[in-house]
Amino acid sequence: MPKSTTSRLLPPADDHAARFLRQREADRAAVAEDYVELIADLLREEGEARAVDLARRMGVSQATVTATVARLQRAGLVETKPYRGLFLTRAGDAMAEAAKRRHDLMVRFLLAVGLDRETAEADAEGLEHHASERTLATFARFLAEQESKA
Repeated sequence: MPKSTTSRLLPPADDHAARFLRQREADRAAVAEDYVELIADLLREEGEARAVDLARRMGVSQATVTATVARLQRAGLVETKPYRGLFLTRAGDAMAEAAKRRHDLMVRFLLAVGLDRETAEADAEGLEHHASERTLATFARFLAEQESKA
């Protein structure tokens, strides 16, 4: 049976593998980014970030939070203080700010192309971690053009 003229050809194997590697790396980074972003949000909104709050808001067990926070500590992103909860290091704070900017950009873009806020917020949670810097820059230019027309 002949191939459809609308089907795309597979990319070269090395390029294909590189795409999947970037996605796996983005998946790993997404967890750290989600945690530090939530810690920053909790510190800003509630004045403290506790493991129990992270577990409840992320829908995971406290054991999962404990293991993840330990990894974030080893990576130099989070500090814990006895009886005081979780705090971000400078590196963690920088990561949280970058994640927040990407999230906000993604939400603004999704709203601009016609999605409702609830869907845009939900979808941005995954998309923000997987969009390349080039894609994000393109979204930002698109939004700037749209806003300049308004």
